[in-house]
Amino acid sequence: MYGLDVNTRSIASLKELAAEEGLKNLNLTAGQAEESVICEQCADIVFFGIALHDFQDPAGVLKNARRMVKSAGKLVNLDWKKEPMDLGPPLKIRFSEDMAVRLIQTAGFTVATVKDSGPYHYLVVAKP
Repeated sequence: MYGLDVNTRSIASLKELAAEEGLKNLNLTAGQAEESVICEQCADIVFFGIALHDFQDPAGVLKNARRMVKSAGKLVNLDWKKEPMDLGPPLKIRFSEDMAVRLIQTAGFTVATVKDSGPYHYLVVAKP
């Protein structure tokens, strides 16, 4: 499994936890997703967990994800609904489901499903 995070402390903590649990199949890297393609067509799943709205260049990040996902793989994007609520990031930086779908499609994916994932999030699943 590959993991990428801009926060070097998060990567270090995850590496430490993985070592404690004896997990040896993790390849964890600190870096920016806008500048990183961890591998070419190696991933069964590329998962963005409530993060796509945080990238400086989400379209570029999704293009990089498209390079990483296998032809039979999936892109999964879980993100905050663009609705006023007391939780989560500011409303102005969130993507609506429609905006997320457009970005994902523009990167070369075909959207398979868009579903609610509880009261605060939505889930988009797409294929190359």
